[in-house]
Amino acid sequence: MKYAKKDAKAHAFATMKGVWAAALTPFVPGSLALDEDGFRANIRHWVDDLGIDGLFICGKQGEFFSMSVEERKRSFELAVEACGDRGQTIMSVSDQNMDVVIDLARHAQDVGADYVVIHAPVLHFLKAQDETLLRYYETIASKIDIGIALWSHPDSGYLMSPELCNRLADIENVVAIKYSVPRPMYAELTRLASDRILVSTASEEEWLDNILELNWQLYLCSSPPYLIQTAADRRMRDYTDAAFAGDAARARALRDSLDPVRAALRDTRPLEKPQAHQKYWQELLGQVGGAVRVPMLELTEAEKSATRAAFEACGLKLPVTA
Repeated sequence: MKYAKKDAKAHAFATMKGVWAAALTPFVPGSLALDEDGFRANIRHWVDDLGIDGLFICGKQGEFFSMSVEERKRSFELAVEACGDRGQTIMSVSDQNMDVVIDLARHAQDVGADYVVIHAPVLHFLKAQDETLLRYYETIASKIDIGIALWSHPDSGYLMSPELCNRLADIENVVAIKYSVPRPMYAELTRLASDRILVSTASEEEWLDNILELNWQLYLCSSPPYLIQTAADRRMRDYTDAAFAGDAARARALRDSLDPVRAALRDTRPLEKPQAHQKYWQELLGQVGGAVRVPMLELTEAEKSATRAAFEACGLKLPVTA
């Protein structure tokens, strides 16, 4: 690790900045094996050509739920190797079994990851769960040194309140939160705890306003950083940099110019096929998309045709060699 446990918060505030993306995991069509070469190629493109600052590995976008523990560990190794010293990594070690969470987190720590992320678990039968969640995160944090990002989202069956997250922010190596909640909730948590954790959310469309209005430094994270950008068209990177430099007018103009790209992605995505749709969009961009694993569904030819037409009309600039 690049920091001691006691310094985790300070290290995160100093270095956990900018645009971070949630990686899709490419699987080889047919065998559905992890496409290691394709994964490396994507990561190098994202970091070197698109200027993405950090990568979120094996999250929901990455179909972690379909992967074995060993495959997830291998993905961590590949990501650290491919990023080198040019980009940071945060590994999703989320699982319903706490021993698996701790095992994955220790592996991430050992192979050189920068941080881990742990989503709030499904808590069967519980309604008033704050003390249970406090014990959950305190127990895990006591057994690892690496910095932890919390993750609260509706898939858990509940949302952690800003007040609970404020208590969790006191844990020594809790450094950030991916807070997939309505804006009033994450704005309140920012007010309560921004001196102790970095607050972020997955909505790219809200990212600029959160820089300008909430003084955020971190986009953590989803797939837009590599789906709405190319090596020849880095408008998300550019509007982020403009906002950080204080040029709000230029940042807003660049952000708004991406609306046709956002609409093309949103309007062609079947609700039950998010990973397959994004992987096909990756392939249109020249990245390695690959297959999805059962039970996720693949796109039909009609869905691919509609996506391709929207992609070609959205105004995203492709490199001359693409």
